[in-house]
Amino acid sequence: MEAKVKKKDKKEMRSGYTTGACATATTKAALVALITREEQLESTIYLPVGKFATFEMEKCYIGSDFAEAETIKDAGDDPDATHGALIQAKVCWSLKPGIHLDGGVGVGRVTKEGLPVPVGEAAINPVPRKMICETAEEILQLYGIKKGITIIISVPAGEKMAEKTLNKRLGIIGGISILGTRGTVIPFSSSAYMASIVQAVSVARASGCEHVVISTGGRSEKYGIQQYPELPEEAFIEMGDFVGFTLKQCKKQGVKKVSLVGMMGKFSKVAQGVMMVHSKSAPVDFNFLTSVACEAGVTDQSLIEEVRGANTASQVGDLMLTNGYDDFFTILCNYCCTAGLKEVRGGILIETSLYSMKGTFLGRAGKDDRA
Repeated sequence: MEAKVKKKDKKEMRSGYTTGACATATTKAALVALITREEQLESTIYLPVGKFATFEMEKCYIGSDFAEAETIKDAGDDPDATHGALIQAKVCWSLKPGIHLDGGVGVGRVTKEGLPVPVGEAAINPVPRKMICETAEEILQLYGIKKGITIIISVPAGEKMAEKTLNKRLGIIGGISILGTRGTVIPFSSSAYMASIVQAVSVARASGCEHVVISTGGRSEKYGIQQYPELPEEAFIEMGDFVGFTLKQCKKQGVKKVSLVGMMGKFSKVAQGVMMVHSKSAPVDFNFLTSVACEAGVTDQSLIEEVRGANTASQVGDLMLTNGYDDFFTILCNYCCTAGLKEVRGGILIETSLYSMKGTFLGRAGKDDRA
């Protein structure tokens, strides 16, 4: 069973719920079951986004001094790494007064500074933490309970799921994070990925990094690690398609030097000032690449037409490399640096390095706009 979602038009993307909302719902079900000794198969909570949501429990078990409840996370139509995760809450009485919250199996633990959760604590972010504790406090008051309780949130498959996230890089070890500021997941939204970029920059800064390397994916990041072996792991950040957003975050958080490492396809867009480089957001402009080729000294009309009629930016790169026009890549990198500085309104040093799909270093340029 999945958390109940209001019926929508078939053409409309279906929204879902965050791990934080699921953890709150299971906590409420488990606590009410512990107090009333009655099985709770539904749990209704109030979400930060300003509406109520009802979650169906897969199971509710009542022990002598504890109760457990679990639900399956439904992320709607969002391609979420934790979609389908079993989220469990175990609530038991505590000898200590108050509400004590921790993570169990499959919930990561923070090991690096720079995250919104202190080192050593379970990776349950501030908003979900607040949701869980406030909901538990309301239930305790409703039933006039003065005793303390301990809440343990677990995600049995969390450690495996975490392999598809940036958690390890952020210093979150052993499982996923319990996240969500709205309580709902907007389909195909960028918010989760952008939030991970913000955290990655924060971890880098907390680790003392003034120079970070941002790449569009795992392959280009590998090339960056080879190019900058002196930098610590925290300095390498996967920005995906969010070039402009990542550059702005770097400047906002006080990074002095940003190195962009990537390949022809996406960086040919950055060179034109396109800061969201998803294939659906902006196609490659072959007329622009043709002008760069001419700027690099290409005069052969047949080669110029080959560039203009190429299928991919990578193909253009191969043509330039094969014909010995190395300046093409330096010029393109310069354009990337100029576009990046314009995006953040200067104040930092930006350098760009280009690689082929097979890892061949193509070119590099840098521009320092620090006062």
